[in-house]
Amino acid sequence: MAKPSDQPSENLSSSEDAWVSVIQKMDEAYADLVHYQVEVEEKNAELEEARSFFASIQSAMSDVLIVCDHSGAIEGVNSALEQLTGLNESELIGLSLPELVAPAYRQKIDQFLSQLNREPIRDCEIELIGRDGTVPLSMNCSPRNNRRGRLVGMVMVGRPLGELQRAYKELNEAHAEVQLAQERLVQSEKMASLGRLVAGVAHELNNPISFVYGNMHALQRYTDRLCTYFDAINEGHSREHLRAMREQMRLDKAIRDLNSLVDGTMEGADRVREIVNDLRQFSSTQISEKASFDMTHVIRTALHWIIKESRAPVEVIDNVPDQLTAFGHAGQIHQVVVNLIQNALDAMTDSETKRLQLDAEICEGRMIFEVRDSGPGIEEEALSRLFEPFFTTKPVGMGTGLGLSISYGIVSQHGGELSIANHESGGVIARLELDADAAQAGEEITDDA
Repeated sequence: MAKPSDQPSENLSSSEDAWVSVIQKMDEAYADLVHYQVEVEEKNAELEEARSFFASIQSAMSDVLIVCDHSGAIEGVNSALEQLTGLNESELIGLSLPELVAPAYRQKIDQFLSQLNREPIRDCEIELIGRDGTVPLSMNCSPRNNRRGRLVGMVMVGRPLGELQRAYKELNEAHAEVQLAQERLVQSEKMASLGRLVAGVAHELNNPISFVYGNMHALQRYTDRLCTYFDAINEGHSREHLRAMREQMRLDKAIRDLNSLVDGTMEGADRVREIVNDLRQFSSTQISEKASFDMTHVIRTALHWIIKESRAPVEVIDNVPDQLTAFGHAGQIHQVVVNLIQNALDAMTDSETKRLQLDAEICEGRMIFEVRDSGPGIEEEALSRLFEPFFTTKPVGMGTGLGLSISYGIVSQHGGELSIANHESGGVIARLELDADAAQAGEEITDDA
């Protein structure tokens, strides 16, 4: 049994412990409140920063931004829409989206939400009612879902078609300028190739023209003699006088020579016509229909023209058959062959031995033509770039870097192949493959069988 004097002391101790516990709980609660306050302030700062961040993005967007709920009521816009409509954000919030759309497009807007359940809407053209009239827009529309994935609205982003149309127009104009520049470069290179042949062609033309000129002089002399003789006949001179005139003017020989002179003149004129036709075909910018053509004639004409112009003697090994037919545009392939032969000659400029070898055959329905030179070859790193526009291995001022690029394009358009490689025995070998003429390809297959 406790003493009466000890009871007050025990009650006091218990009361002090209770107050200490209460104070401790209050301190803990206050510390928690301070901690939560700090977290709330941090979250508020993050939210404010995020809001400022998204607001800056929206204000910087040149495209129109519209955020709607599931009923089409506007919940958010950006400054681009404000500028387009002339209304501020407070006036736009709460409006029904169809109110901003031209009447002809309102039914399309009503269908957006049902379509969004299946897939987003891309590049849909609508017209918004702007401050200065209707403005056509290309709209993209995406669904807006809540945390549970339920559709609660949509987000629309649109760009004025006027800007797109202007951009497309500028792009088309730039593309047209590039095409025109390319065509001019192609024609320039073609004319440059033609210019390299002028000296040889001029010499080639000079021979038949000189022949025709000489024959015409002879025909003119014979014509004068015959006219004099016929005048004497008309004047009634005696047979003896006419016989003497005939012998003196050697009319019998002139009459015998007439046919040969005419035939020779016609032959020379035909040769001139052939050369002119070859030149016209080579330099023509018109694209004719593809047809079978004499590849042997193309190869030997190109070779003849270029060799005539060559300043240094070149040994030519011609293994091209007399009958070789390919299918395509003869003039365009002529340009390719000229370029390959000219490049081979240019590669041998500093070589002691200048040997040009030409091979051609029909193999498995393809016409294969090869040009090999005895030059120093091409560095390996340059081989992969030979067909790049403006790339050249020639010294500055000696080449445009377009010849092989244009040739490659021509051969590709023909469905053929053009390749260039270093030959294992030295020099470079260029290989051209084209579709052969169907008849000749059939004959080749029959011969092989």
